[in-house]
Amino acid sequence: MVARIFFWIGNNSLKFLQSIGRYCIFVYNTFLSAKFLGKRWKQLFLQMYNIGVASIPLIAITSIFTGMVTAVQASYQTSGFLPNRLVGVMITKSTMIELAPVLTALVLAGKIGASMAAEIGSMRISNQIDALEMLSINPFDYLFFPRILAGSLMLPVLTTFSNLFGIVSGYFVSLGVYNVTHAEFVNGIKAFFEPLDFWSGIIKALFFGFIITSIGCFTGYYAREGAQGVRKVATKSVVYGCILILITDFAVASILFQ
Repeated sequence: MVARIFFWIGNNSLKFLQSIGRYCIFVYNTFLSAKFLGKRWKQLFLQMYNIGVASIPLIAITSIFTGMVTAVQASYQTSGFLPNRLVGVMITKSTMIELAPVLTALVLAGKIGASMAAEIGSMRISNQIDALEMLSINPFDYLFFPRILAGSLMLPVLTTFSNLFGIVSGYFVSLGVYNVTHAEFVNGIKAFFEPLDFWSGIIKALFFGFIITSIGCFTGYYAREGAQGVRKVATKSVVYGCILILITDFAVASILFQ
């Protein structure tokens, strides 16, 4: 029994290290394809639309209700202890620093990451990627780099929209339900706002966009076992992406706010 346990630990540790190595090689080969971006503008703009513009309704719904819940929690926690002008500060800072970038990334890990993994996985299993290589088309510059670059560019944009939706919805809930005045809300933000509050979320979103798209493409590229394999890589993309998002969130916050 003990030998089996050690064998299982060693075998899975080896697979984990192999996966990290394959991912690093995959990312390296993808970055080498950056020099061919001039030929792939059409693919880049298509992916920017799919990742960015097509995701705005989902981000709007998520952000609006997140801002409303944040307003409820901020008003409840400060009632009787802190002045009303700090409600706007709490909503703005928590939204910009943490809620907007992280929730946007987690939502898109399920929407974009899984769809990319399934799409690339289906192409791998149906030999479409092999067909591209037979036609001397490098899948790294044709399929992967436009997706990864588009994700890295559009996540900060979507996070900015998320900030807007979240703060505005929190503003209306604070004024309409908790009797916070416009002056109290706005003056509190003006008094305590720091540019780092906004830029920290944008920096996080840049990393999150890279993680979501690179993990989605990577897991799809190594899909096997037919339709079941596509299901597995889609699930892996969401799970791995969410875990790495949270780890990266901690790492970036530790550096920026130390």
